[in-house]
Amino acid sequence: MRDRQELAAGRRWVVKIGSTLLTADGRGLDRDAIAAWSRQMAALRSDGRELLLVSSGAVAEGMSRLGWRQRPHQLYAQQAAAAVGQMGLVQAWESAFQAHGLHTAQVLLTHDDLANRTRYLNARSTLRRLLDLGVLPVVNENDTVACDELRLGDNDTLAALVANLVEADLLVILTDQAGLFDRDPRRHPAARLVGDAQAGDAALLDMAGSGSSLGRGGMVTKLRAAELAARSGTATWIASGRETDVLARIAAGEALGSRLHPVQEPLAARKRWLAGQLQVRGRLKLDDGAVRVLRQAGRSLLPVGVTAVEGDFARGEVVSCEAPDGTPVARGLVNYGAAEARRIIGQPSERIEELLGYVDEPELIHRDNLVLL
Repeated sequence: MRDRQELAAGRRWVVKIGSTLLTADGRGLDRDAIAAWSRQMAALRSDGRELLLVSSGAVAEGMSRLGWRQRPHQLYAQQAAAAVGQMGLVQAWESAFQAHGLHTAQVLLTHDDLANRTRYLNARSTLRRLLDLGVLPVVNENDTVACDELRLGDNDTLAALVANLVEADLLVILTDQAGLFDRDPRRHPAARLVGDAQAGDAALLDMAGSGSSLGRGGMVTKLRAAELAARSGTATWIASGRETDVLARIAAGEALGSRLHPVQEPLAARKRWLAGQLQVRGRLKLDDGAVRVLRQAGRSLLPVGVTAVEGDFARGEVVSCEAPDGTPVARGLVNYGAAEARRIIGQPSERIEELLGYVDEPELIHRDNLVLL
């Protein structure tokens, strides 16, 4: 594991701040807190770091402006609140950063922006260009237009995907808790803070509690975000946003909060994109031999190792590869559409042209377009 100083020295940070913090537990935007975080981020920028801010709070701020006390269940009502609240949220951040001579840019993303290969690359290029220009991107999910089945669901996940997108060194998640505890500190006064752990450790999920009524997240989503961020080599630091000068203290390597370390080297850009896909277009059922080949030899997936095809997908779309018991093994960009795949599964690659009348590739999924889960 990298030590605290090494993590804090990372050049590119993604900072995510949750709704409960931003809206003072739902009472409206906490402008004093926003000013404090902006001051700290401006100082980090002066020290040579590149920063992207993932800001929750649009729905919560909209609820405050509309006088709603409970988060609505209907998607259209949440979208209406987001539309109202996003105005105040952007104005607050813009004013706060302007006080330090920093320009900001509003970036609203949906899952589809990150699932579509072309739009993913466009978003990546735009964010990188903004950083090159010295602009601080303020990112949020586009709640106003995102339909339910394509929502990212929470800004912890969005922050992790942004970290993947820009190859961040560190994802800082500021929350209303001091970090991850081994037990729920609200019920167990003797609960201990987990200082350092490996992202993706299944034992951590047993320690996580539930989320707040304002946001959609909780400690579970933060742990999953850390696991997702780790796939591009990004470490995650979870800390309380109510700590005085919390970002400055993290930058100094102080021992506060919880640090979740990646356990693997960064993936290639294409594989990083695949690892972040939350929606797949279909499923390929594999036999035991194909599972072993993928896991142990890192080879391509050939038609002969596939026993069944589920879903309706086109060539180049993302599909899930599953073991006989249904366990996800990998996902990747498929070389043949569902109809063609059904005709060639279980067959050697030499028969593809005979069965289809043409051959694009000898593999169903090439190893360069496949990532293990």
